[in-house]
Amino acid sequence: MNARHALTVTTTLHEIHAALGGDLLGDPARVIHRIAALGQADEQSISFVANPRYRAQLETTAAGCVIVAPALAEAAAQRGAAIVTPDPYHYYARLTQWWAARLRSGQHAGVHASAVIGEGVRLGADVTVGPLAVIEAGADIGAGAVIGAHCVVGPGVVIGARTRLAPHVTLMHGTTIGASGLLHAGVVIGADGFGFAPHQGRWDKIEQLGGVRIGDHVEIGANTCIDRGALGDTVIGDGVKLDNLIQVGHNVHIGEHSAMAGCVGIAGSAKIGRGCTVGGGAIVLGHLELADGVHISAASVVMRSINRPGQYSGVFPIDDNASWEKNAATLRQLHTLRDRLRSLEKKIDTP
Repeated sequence: MNARHALTVTTTLHEIHAALGGDLLGDPARVIHRIAALGQADEQSISFVANPRYRAQLETTAAGCVIVAPALAEAAAQRGAAIVTPDPYHYYARLTQWWAARLRSGQHAGVHASAVIGEGVRLGADVTVGPLAVIEAGADIGAGAVIGAHCVVGPGVVIGARTRLAPHVTLMHGTTIGASGLLHAGVVIGADGFGFAPHQGRWDKIEQLGGVRIGDHVEIGANTCIDRGALGDTVIGDGVKLDNLIQVGHNVHIGEHSAMAGCVGIAGSAKIGRGCTVGGGAIVLGHLELADGVHISAASVVMRSINRPGQYSGVFPIDDNASWEKNAATLRQLHTLRDRLRSLEKKIDTP
């Protein structure tokens, strides 16, 4: 079975419509096998148009059914079956969730023979534990959870119902994860934060004695690391979405439904509000606070707290190297130029 066939599901427009709603135009008995982009779709595919700019592709696509907004309903109906909905992109997102659940429905719950289960572990109903996974003493795994191959779940860790761990996820002791989460391969939760006390030219370790608390419906991308708290807990709110290769330092708090793109770094004890976004490669320095609804542009460095919602950028524009060096040299003189300007203003203002 190749990769494309592995993602196929045999269903009908009637089943999709019954599960997700919308206004169905066309034959409900039409068979659908895959979700595809407009340009790659065939008569057994369902696709979507989220932007009116792609109307031309709507007229030429071979898709068996297209998800469209009301403004494109007539054009879509002229070419074949359609599902009309106010927000086609959101409908597409819900369709992928429904599709993925059907793909997973063939997986059977149970503990693989090679898995290691410690004393006092509680496994809820229909839990799946993959090959060579280790669940240490006292861990509590909620109903329907999936522990992937080679995962390590530390002592006393709590995992909520229906949360899924991809292979090679590590959850250290003191970690609590809510329901319906998804942790991708290589995620490490609860490693020590970066804490050291300087003494006589050396660094003495500060033991990290806190934990990590992660809410419901949180998704964490591959190879992202979230450190345990130094004393209190590192806290990730409900609905937070973190991309790959993100570093979250000890005692960071991230508010509900915030989202961060790849390679973001959040230094220790920073507090991020609700509904914030942080673009790829951006840095938030330690002990700073971002208010609810703050949006940080990619590659920015946040060096002060931000108390009002809005879009913030701190990116020095790219340029050819010679021009960049000249501009950087000018920036270094701004402080001196400011002092000279103030001096001149005082002379002008003096009678």
